[in-house]
Amino acid sequence: MKNSRINTGSITVDDVAEDAGVSIKTVSRVLNHEPNVSEKTRQKVAESMARLGYQPNPSARGLASKRTNIIALVYDNPSDNYVVNLQRGALQACGIYDYSLLLLPCDYRAPDLSAHIVQSLRQRALTGMILTPPVCDVAALTQALDETGVDYVRLSPIDRQHHGMSVSMDDRSAARDMTLHLIGLGHRRIGFVSGHPDHGAAHERLAGYREAMRQSGLPVDESLIEQGTHAFESGIECGRRLLARTPRPTAIFAGNDDMAAGVLYAAHAQGLDVPGALSVVGYDDTPLSRQVWPSLTTVRQPIQAMAYAAIEQIAAVQRPQHPGLKRHPVSEILEYELVIRDSTRTPAV
Repeated sequence: MKNSRINTGSITVDDVAEDAGVSIKTVSRVLNHEPNVSEKTRQKVAESMARLGYQPNPSARGLASKRTNIIALVYDNPSDNYVVNLQRGALQACGIYDYSLLLLPCDYRAPDLSAHIVQSLRQRALTGMILTPPVCDVAALTQALDETGVDYVRLSPIDRQHHGMSVSMDDRSAARDMTLHLIGLGHRRIGFVSGHPDHGAAHERLAGYREAMRQSGLPVDESLIEQGTHAFESGIECGRRLLARTPRPTAIFAGNDDMAAGVLYAAHAQGLDVPGALSVVGYDDTPLSRQVWPSLTTVRQPIQAMAYAAIEQIAAVQRPQHPGLKRHPVSEILEYELVIRDSTRTPAV
């Protein structure tokens, strides 16, 4: 029990859940008088609320009885390709489980983010939400949503031990395997363009790159690591800086396809042959990876499948009797695949 907070008037459902020894979602279900909660659990939660002096938010609780069939995809991501793939996967699942999808862009750094999202939840009577990175890692937002009792799923969150539903993939292992692929081709001087530092997956991908280099007995040259933002333009800038190194890298691994396309642009602008003089790899396997020249070797992140699974996680809670419903673990990790195309080959001697 968080005694330091009892006298502050800031007791939350997190405190009640900890004190009662149940999940935050269970507390929300008790507050909203939802079914599938045992009488023993209801009593335990009620006792904790009384002991802590918890005062629920009446307006937030009132949302539970006014929900529609709309699920919001909440995002702040500079990669249009990533968002479009999420949208495709979510729409496919929504069609099967009779939901509508609402795109809800936001600024995850805004001080009023939580109030903005909860207001949207209230105004549109949303039945669920999919939180994409980095929105999914804003603690104040997830706490505010817990107060409402709405069902939400976090995609690729930093903290996978956090309560609630999530869908991810093993970004560290995928980046390690892609780096090992480049090393297996004979590359030793490999540059890396990292994604936005506020995205948990970006840190995991950089860690996988470092791990592969160490595993292969190669030094990690910090001058060959550039900080990008996931945007195409940052790939150009980072690519230019890496190609200005002496000696320059023989391969560059970018943390998403948009940045990899930017690296390709920078290489072409300098008259460098890809993959003759430089191998380039990306991450995500978005349509862009097949549209650039040469086509990108990349990590196939199951973006559409992740969004589809997120909708099914919500449906499993709200419509457990739906025929053909696939059951997912609360915290699910999907498989990845290395896709080898034309942008990589053995380095020139």
